[in-house]
Amino acid sequence: MADPPERVYAAYQPAIELAHALGITDRLVGTAFLDAKVLPEYVDQQADVDYVPSLPSREALLHTEPDFVLSGFNGFFAEESADSSVGTRASLRELGVQSWILSPLCPSEDGLTDRSIDPAEVEVETIYRDLRDLGALFGVEDTAAEVIGDLKERIAAVEDKVADADRPSVAIVSPEADGSYRVASGTDFGSHIIDRAGGTNVFGDLAEKRNVEIGAEKLVERDPDVILTDACCDGQLTEQDARSEVGAIEGDPALAGVTAVADDAVHPFLFANRSAGIRAAHSIELVASLLHPDLVD
Repeated sequence: MADPPERVYAAYQPAIELAHALGITDRLVGTAFLDAKVLPEYVDQQADVDYVPSLPSREALLHTEPDFVLSGFNGFFAEESADSSVGTRASLRELGVQSWILSPLCPSEDGLTDRSIDPAEVEVETIYRDLRDLGALFGVEDTAAEVIGDLKERIAAVEDKVADADRPSVAIVSPEADGSYRVASGTDFGSHIIDRAGGTNVFGDLAEKRNVEIGAEKLVERDPDVILTDACCDGQLTEQDARSEVGAIEGDPALAGVTAVADDAVHPFLFANRSAGIRAAHSIELVASLLHPDLVD
């Protein structure tokens, strides 16, 4: 693309927050599908752009006349016959609409196709690469460099504080309607957040997919020191709202003997917090303050 995109549609939390961070809010012609309330520093910017809670149809997307679609996950793109799909990226290119799927979580390997790379390869550095590349694409290289510098400084500060501390075992857990639980595996970006915050994902050895369904007995067997909830998906959701999941976990009699439950170490946490993106520093700081309150305020 010769000129920087001028009419950008952003879908999903990581893409929306990244657009605000790069200072291109004024180029957003629409946003969709937030998993939680945007970070405080982006609340005013988000209030100034159009937002819909569900992904738009192809017709609705094209009605905004975008020249670029920025997506936090690859679920936005599929065959046009699929429900809730705007079509493939190739079909949008034929209409002059370029697109980008953020590398963390559900990336496009070459930036052109719909194929994804192994999410286990995603690291914090992957976020920096996206920021650099998108900064160049949007013509805001200096802003991207500032954002990267701030993220690196904040994350390094946390790592320094917890470097010599004991590493508690942590599980990111979401209660399911059928009484089972969904946990974040070792391939999920949440493992990187836990690691840099001075903990260890107690389900880090699971690698077949990012989210794994387990029974209560498996949580009892692994016995995490700390449990983080995984609340989602509403554009106004906050950590305070995630306390309902804390109550569900603490109220399960089968989990009464789990260390995290017995020690009152089940904490409200959001799915948005474990999505690789701009809020990585925020998430690492938050988790570190829960794991090591005596070291990180």
